[in-house]
Amino acid sequence: MARRSIGIVMNGVTGRMGYRQHLLRSILAIREQGGVRTADGTVLWPEPVLVGRSEDKLRDLAERHGLTAWTTDLAEALARPGIDVYFDAQVTGARVEAIRAAVAAGKHIYTEKPLAEDLEGALALARLADEAGVKHGVVQDKLFLPGLLKLKRLIDGGFFGRILSVRGEFGYWVFEGGWQEAQRPSWNYRAEDGGGIILDMFCHWRYVLDAIAPVRSVQALGATHVPERVDEDGKPYEATADDAAYGIFELDGGIVAQINSSWTTRVFRDELVEFQVDGTEGSAVAGLRRCRVQHRSMTPKPVWNPDLPATEDFRSQWQEIPDNTEFDNGFKTQWEMFLRHIADDGPFAWDFYAGARGVQLAELGLRAWREGRRLEVPEL
Repeated sequence: MARRSIGIVMNGVTGRMGYRQHLLRSILAIREQGGVRTADGTVLWPEPVLVGRSEDKLRDLAERHGLTAWTTDLAEALARPGIDVYFDAQVTGARVEAIRAAVAAGKHIYTEKPLAEDLEGALALARLADEAGVKHGVVQDKLFLPGLLKLKRLIDGGFFGRILSVRGEFGYWVFEGGWQEAQRPSWNYRAEDGGGIILDMFCHWRYVLDAIAPVRSVQALGATHVPERVDEDGKPYEATADDAAYGIFELDGGIVAQINSSWTTRVFRDELVEFQVDGTEGSAVAGLRRCRVQHRSMTPKPVWNPDLPATEDFRSQWQEIPDNTEFDNGFKTQWEMFLRHIADDGPFAWDFYAGARGVQLAELGLRAWREGRRLEVPEL
């Protein structure tokens, strides 16, 4: 059995997402399973080169996982022999320059979101990568969550009839960093560092909603509910970015979607993100892992009576969608698809243009908030 090494420069792996989801649960998990098999039977073996700003953190990370290749010099990493792919999990503001350097070095690119801080910058990267002839992809992990894969199964099977609406709730309470440590890095709450929940989450909502029907318009209201937080060094700082967003989106076919995104809400739902899709024939509620449905034939007839306590257990009236398959880590699944895309030259839907569409929706969401009006989403 032939084996082919794939050298991957992984920039930003000392951060929470870069380490947990991309290095630990994706690349190292792929190595643990014996690599990725391509169409002709070749096994792709990822060889990561860790890149970051802190020598101490990189050294500790490498030693912890038995890796030897790491550096704080991106140019030196890109120049190493055997490097095929550049991966970026840095803060958004540092991403464009690093991707440009990787394209100039002739490397295929796989990157976290947002691709850039504005649509113009995202499209410029897409065109640059095309001109250089390198393959490119953007992480769109929520498409590969078990709950949303089950939801897609329902859509493809015609379960809903005509889809009427989508309602999404995402978020949790992120501690301010004073009396309890924050669960997210402080740059998330500084607009000058590329922070903000609209820029972060609307990139996700674009591909989630487009999987139901293309997004045609957006209205949004953002807020900075917690104006002061405490950073990783224990220093108070002003939160200049939005920490909550309330969006309304119109989709093809007259579908209306409402999604609340918040780092300042306490969870009273089964999962940290849930989407309810209502249609003429049935409804579904999908989260990270679970998906429950109620068909029209099984829909009860509630009667509004505020003078009496509710006697129905509404949650028990829904049915659980079975797994019917094994679900792997969503980040790992998309990594495997991108590596096969490089080796087999097959299609890969989630390229820089898909990433640019996410940035477009975030940019329009921010503008809709500033201008207080509904904005149409042009075709790219």
